[in-house]
Amino acid sequence: MSQYDVEHSPRMHVVRDGPREAPPLLLIHGSGASGGSWSPVVPALAGHHHVVRVDLPGCGQSPPARSYDVPDQAGRVAALLDDLGLRGVAAVGHSSGGYIATALAEQRPDLVRSLALISTGPSLDALRPQPFLLRVLLGPPVGPLLWRRRSDAMIRSGIRATAARPVDVPDDLIAEVRGTTYRAFRMASRRNTAYITEQSVPDRLAALGVPVLVVFGAADPRWEPSSAHQYDAVPNARVELVPRVGHIPMLEAPEATGKLLLGFTAVGPPPVIPEA
Repeated sequence: MSQYDVEHSPRMHVVRDGPREAPPLLLIHGSGASGGSWSPVVPALAGHHHVVRVDLPGCGQSPPARSYDVPDQAGRVAALLDDLGLRGVAAVGHSSGGYIATALAEQRPDLVRSLALISTGPSLDALRPQPFLLRVLLGPPVGPLLWRRRSDAMIRSGIRATAARPVDVPDDLIAEVRGTTYRAFRMASRRNTAYITEQSVPDRLAALGVPVLVVFGAADPRWEPSSAHQYDAVPNARVELVPRVGHIPMLEAPEATGKLLLGFTAVGPPPVIPEA
């Protein structure tokens, strides 16, 4: 993996890896996380792609924003891609980052070549009962106080609570999650719900006509794993369930997740097999 090239934008913090001339691949994290959540899969991806990771507004090292509406966040990502001169990106979103990737393709189809959604709930009826800690963090008056007093151990426990197997949480992710503001986490969670209440993700994707990869952990505790098959109705969609994996495949099964992404984003047509 190449040395990190870190850039600061008025809109958001960016980390880029891999050759600049390689096909661009955009990684968008979920609510309350940061670009560091992708660290385990970046080395494999950067061998084939110009990998662009962002910290969404109010998360990690990015400044907060007035609006956390999904279309507004997608607009900021589009402006960033314009600044970097990137077109035809493979946009990958984890969890609610998949909503932003979808909204990016809705707004700017000129920017998005394909979409990969990892653990992205398709509709509100697929949501499972949320962990106790998450319910506490989303509600006053305890939430803001607990957020300010989070220890590294508490952050690690919160991340691991969404996994189905032991995970090694990268130190850079812990440091970046500490930079996420309570308002960004709470408001983004509300606006994500509004986005999928207005229209389900499969219905949105069906209107786009871009190739789609959907990856779900078969033991996801946050979204009903079988709901991944709601995406079967989307033309050009491929659905993959990863066994014994929860909500964070890139931390729980980075090798398998990287292979799925590389296979999906492979450049060029499939080989022609001559007839016998």
